[in-house]
Amino acid sequence: MKGTITLGLIKPSAVEAGHTGPMLTKITEAGFRIAAMKYLHLTEQQVKDFYAVHQGTHYWEKLLRYMTMGPTVIILLEKENAVAEYRKLIGATDPGKAEEGTLRKLFGTSVELNGVHGSDSDENAIWEAGFFFSQLERF
Repeated sequence: MKGTITLGLIKPSAVEAGHTGPMLTKITEAGFRIAAMKYLHLTEQQVKDFYAVHQGTHYWEKLLRYMTMGPTVIILLEKENAVAEYRKLIGATDPGKAEEGTLRKLFGTSVELNGVHGSDSDENAIWEAGFFFSQLERF
């Protein structure tokens, strides 16, 4: 691999709204290389394991319902400084406060339905990538 990695999720609301193609286009136009990709309908247990850090928060139950409501596109992305660059591309968690042109501004509808996930650190990117992709699935 060249550069560093980050993990992105195109969440169920964005998939359902037909935003997968436009989001992938924006991501690749921003210089990211897709190193792996899959389409999954996450189980409640997978969501609990992946988002364990959020357990006990006021939004935990909503997060569980949201992330299990339909399929998610999981993408492993590669670029120099991938985590920071992808965080900049996706924008603030609240689409109403996100900068123009960011994925959340363009495709999110609320804080809860913000359309996309991105790793928040290099360490978490490595863990998250391993959660969804074996080494054999990465190109």
